Amino acid sequence: MAELTTIILAAGDGTRMLSSMPKLLHPVAGLPIVGHVTRAALDAGSKTIAAITAPGQDEVRKAINKIAPDALFFEQKERLGTAHAAKMARPVWEKAQGYTALVYGDHPLLHGDIFRLVTNRLDEGWDVAILGFEPEDPTGYGRFLTDGERLLDIREHRDANVAERQVRLCNACILAFRAEVFRQTIDKVSNDNVQSEYYLGDLVALANEAGYRVGFAVAPADDVVGVNSRFQLAQAEHMYQQHIRQRMMDSGVTLQDPSSIYFSYDTKIARDVTIEPNVFFGPGVNVGENVHIKAFSHIEGADISRGAVIGPFARLRPGTNLAERAKIGNFVELKNAEVGEGAKVNHLSYVGDARLGPDVNVGAGTITCNYDGVNKHFTNIEAGAFIGSNSALVAPVAIGPNAVIGAGSIITEDVGADELALTRAAQVNKPEGASRLRKKVRNLKEKAKKDQN
Repeated sequence: MAELTTIILAAGDGTRMLSSMPKLLHPVAGLPIVGHVTRAALDAGSKTIAAITAPGQDEVRKAINKIAPDALFFEQKERLGTAHAAKMARPVWEKAQGYTALVYGDHPLLHGDIFRLVTNRLDEGWDVAILGFEPEDPTGYGRFLTDGERLLDIREHRDANVAERQVRLCNACILAFRAEVFRQTIDKVSNDNVQSEYYLGDLVALANEAGYRVGFAVAPADDVVGVNSRFQLAQAEHMYQQHIRQRMMDSGVTLQDPSSIYFSYDTKIARDVTIEPNVFFGPGVNVGENVHIKAFSHIEGADISRGAVIGPFARLRPGTNLAERAKIGNFVELKNAEVGEGAKVNHLSYVGDARLGPDVNVGAGTITCNYDGVNKHFTNIEAGAFIGSNSALVAPVAIGPNAVIGAGSIITEDVGADELALTRAAQVNKPEGASRLRKKVRNLKEKAKKDQN
């Protein structure tokens, strides 16, 4: 394929989102909308990526840069239409070689294969190739006017007559050109239309008038969904999740209730993993084979090795790494924690900024006290150590191999290998003390009633 330069149009306000955040930063499956578009452009083989943003949209630029660190940026200071926006990237398309593609930045379900629908048409010899689709309701979309094979024009909805509005084939979101054809036509676009704007779609008629061959490709409607409102954002999320759930199951993952499980764009899960209902995966999760993730667990930024068991009601936060056969039970939270092979944290515990060696057992109600109000501190628990229930490990602290921490202990100093550490006070049993205590509290209750009267 020829060299591909892609220009992302990302300057829209997204006013219908009713949000202080730019529309393109709203996430779908854990990635900003514009991030999905950028990934698709890279997957299609784009050598150069440029983006047109509105003034002051630094966060949009950062979102694109996370995916494409070498992306170039330009501002559209006046909102005069899509062709006007494209002109802002003149330093890029003036020297582009091969193909130049323009893509709208608000289509989160795009992927590389959709880009290739139009670049393949250029490979076949067409000078211009525009992506189309057939929506259920074409209202508001530009209509494709064709002779069956060639695309003759794109008529914006506001400018279309009654007959043209009956056309079902509509403009989607990608326009691709041989680079020299784009250079020769872009400056000829006028604003002689209802909106007095410069439309990219007008390049079709201009290219035809210049004798170029203008073709089109048709994409599945689900792959070119645009987002202009909160409702459409929810629709895009639903459709994306449907796609990824299907892909997971096709690759050998068991989803007991697929519709209740939510993945991120980059979730990686090996075969023979079982996922129970109501599990959420944030970005950055990798799961090995034969893992069992129980219901109502929340996992993000974690690496989970073969044979581990998680949940139910477990939370794994970023920096968590579970070795093979590790077990994380109900109402356990881990953060920046490395859990060794066969280690167990079964109940009601918090482990943060810590390393647990192989076969460590952490009892119910245990916490690592990792934060002193200013700094985070590390807890290291060596292989085979046993931490009794309701213990507090005040970091920085180290627990040696095969050490035992008595239940209810507050550990502030290192514990050596095979040592037993106890910090609780001695137990005192008082004969008939229970009766005396009950009598005392009853007397206090009666006194309080008399005082009220």
